[in-house]
Amino acid sequence: MSLLESIKGPRDLDSLSPAQLEQLCHELREYLVSAVARTGGHLGPNLGVVETTVAIHRVFNSPQDPIIFDTGHQSYVHKLLTGRSDLSTLRQKNGISGYPDRGESEHDVVESSHASSSLSWADGIAKSFRLTGQDDRYVVAVIGDGALTGGMAWEALNNITDDNDRKLVIIVNDNGRSYAPTIGGLARYLTAIRTDTRYKRAYRFSRKVLSKFGWIGNLLWLTARGAGKGLITAATPTGMFPNLDIKYIGPVDGHDLKAMEQALQQAKGYESPVIVHAITKKGYGFDPAMLHEDDQFHAVGQIDPTTGESLEPKGGPSWTSVFADEIVKIADRRDDVVGITGAMLIPVGLDAFAKKYPSRVFDVGIAEQHAVASAAGMAFGGLHPVVAVYATFINRGFDQVLMDVALHKAGVTFVLDRAGVTGPDGPSHHGMWDLALLQIVPGIRIAAPRDSERLREELREAVEVSDAPTVLRFPKGVAGASIDAVRRLGDGVDVLRESSAKDVLIVAVGPMAGMALVIADLLAAQGIGATVVDPRWVVPVPKSVLELSQKHRLVVSIEDGVKVGGVGTRIRQDLRSAQIDTALNEIGLPDEFLAAATRGEILEEVGLTAQSIARDIVAQVLGAKVPHAKQLDSDPVARLANLN
Repeated sequence: MSLLESIKGPRDLDSLSPAQLEQLCHELREYLVSAVARTGGHLGPNLGVVETTVAIHRVFNSPQDPIIFDTGHQSYVHKLLTGRSDLSTLRQKNGISGYPDRGESEHDVVESSHASSSLSWADGIAKSFRLTGQDDRYVVAVIGDGALTGGMAWEALNNITDDNDRKLVIIVNDNGRSYAPTIGGLARYLTAIRTDTRYKRAYRFSRKVLSKFGWIGNLLWLTARGAGKGLITAATPTGMFPNLDIKYIGPVDGHDLKAMEQALQQAKGYESPVIVHAITKKGYGFDPAMLHEDDQFHAVGQIDPTTGESLEPKGGPSWTSVFADEIVKIADRRDDVVGITGAMLIPVGLDAFAKKYPSRVFDVGIAEQHAVASAAGMAFGGLHPVVAVYATFINRGFDQVLMDVALHKAGVTFVLDRAGVTGPDGPSHHGMWDLALLQIVPGIRIAAPRDSERLREELREAVEVSDAPTVLRFPKGVAGASIDAVRRLGDGVDVLRESSAKDVLIVAVGPMAGMALVIADLLAAQGIGATVVDPRWVVPVPKSVLELSQKHRLVVSIEDGVKVGGVGTRIRQDLRSAQIDTALNEIGLPDEFLAAATRGEILEEVGLTAQSIARDIVAQVLGAKVPHAKQLDSDPVARLANLN
């Protein structure tokens, strides 16, 4: 039986010897590589926090002492130490979540994986413990992978330092990276600490000398490191954190288990807010990750556990790669086009643009609010910014989209990758709220390409708009085959299929076009005629969609966003405003948090399949299910007579 197999909970760590702890860390890394290689997941971040996580659970008593991970994707080791020893179902349907999950364990606190929130959570929990007399409980926040670049983290720090009477320990997991190397002044400051040769010399010399004096020397060594003064820190650039009026311990080698334990014990002893600055390496212990310059295996699919080579099946070009190629072509033609992203240069496809035009692409770190407001400023200055982020993260910049971009009629294009159902990353990463959120912004124009050709086309159209925000959204994965239109209407709507029988008008939003065509075939087999259209620009609703709706007995909208307040809702409102009484069936995602699974599994579970939708439409056309299709009569006199 391995040591890892014997760990059923954190307190099983208490009796392990230093040699056993070292062996356990080795086993944890081996297991992480083998398990994540099979399922995919955030490998690099978790390899980097093995010793740090073990030290946390050795020093603190979870769940009595809540541990908050920011970002949540660095919690795999935590899961393994808290009773979830089998990661074979990681990020799969009904399996282990890739983030903390209260449904899995009492040791998990914050489920959201959006960065920079941990310190606010910790501040709130610590305040509640003090006010409710729970003075024996500590709060531990682990923040890293670039999350300190988020303004929310600094808002929290400002409040934490205003009240020093709380048992709150902040562990800065400083690996110098988010997806890629972390940018900005703070990152440069931390890098200065991390790489300062004076610190390294002082660290080695002081520990070597003082270790000769037994426990007294060890105490002196800890005191010198923890107080921010003395033998070590007098020679290192650690001025920022002490100036925040918060105790600072570090920098500590995050891969030195003994040093981490000692630092955390000292932090615990202060019984007030403390920052422990741990220096770690992303991907530590796995050479393919360490040597991967782009992102050190931040997130991987299925890989060879020895070489790190991808085992993912080769498909066609991804939506992201198509965008990456087209934005460079646009940049070649227009020197006013610039790119902005929030610590996601590679994942959103701006890396090629940045390599060719490095002065025209800005990675602002995990700071979506700043990204959007800065884009408004760039537009004012004569540029056309293209802000590329995951769809789920535009939620954070919504106020700025509304008040800084739209209110000022700024020409800014938002490219939302991973829109709709994303799959294995679970509730906080599904990009399912963007359509409902953004369509309420006055003047906004939203495009949803059905294939790669339309992505290129609509992106070119988007950057031509200079007086309003434009949005281009597409899902994760392979773009798939092109879907040609039968014809294009005057306002840009593509008709993908026409029927002489005007029974059903299917309005397909973006990649749902392929499903809509399958539905039309299924309806045809039942003798029901269907017209399928792709609006291309779904907000505002094109007039031709309303005109076609009037000519059909039933309208069906299909989208992979929440149907509450979605595109279907917008069409229904516009139909009523135009006094068109055609019934509308709005099909989309339910307004609930969807667990991790593949895109196909989730769509099937919520009823977004061609077969399910076709069955409902047949019942609606026959009048057996609400909404009932209207009776279509080309003779208005006869129709009036029937109504009377």
